[in-house]
Amino acid sequence: MNITFVTGNQRKLGEARQACKDFNIDVEQQQLEIDEIQNHDPIKISRHKADTAFMMLRKPIVINDTSWIIPALNGFPGGYMKDIAEWFKPEDFINLIKDKPDKRICCIETVIYKDKDINKIFNKEFWGEIAAKPRGKSGNSIEKVAIFNNKTLAEFHDEGRFAYESKDYVWHDFAKWYAKKDQ
Repeated sequence: MNITFVTGNQRKLGEARQACKDFNIDVEQQQLEIDEIQNHDPIKISRHKADTAFMMLRKPIVINDTSWIIPALNGFPGGYMKDIAEWFKPEDFINLIKDKPDKRICCIETVIYKDKDINKIFNKEFWGEIAAKPRGKSGNSIEKVAIFNNKTLAEFHDEGRFAYESKDYVWHDFAKWYAKKDQ
């Protein structure tokens, strides 16, 4: 079994492959230039990405999108993280919440499978906190301050590891469904 994953993000590709191998699903990467819409609703962003990728390739695809929510900032940056992570330095996130008692952050991972008949959505939330100072060298600005399992995502990247076990990722939910889809 295989699936075409439309992404240019190597971390996302690694997480997908890690979870899907448990179900004997090969994940083939396809990179496309997709103009990502901006919206308060991250599901609308993900759906648009899946629809566009399917129209471009005309074959079953899967996409992954990430939204970040900081409750102390009324849900900022939400679906706008892709641009915010490029504009902000790690210290900018820290400065935004330094006087806030709530340092939590939520990463919402969305995976969408799309073919000519099916548009299946999978979501999973990962709750962590924002570090008092940047930690790690790899990744974008938020990955240097978002702590999950006592380390920033950047620290996990630096070690060549993922923050969670494959069974904990949204990809596991997708792979379990996909492996049974045609049975």
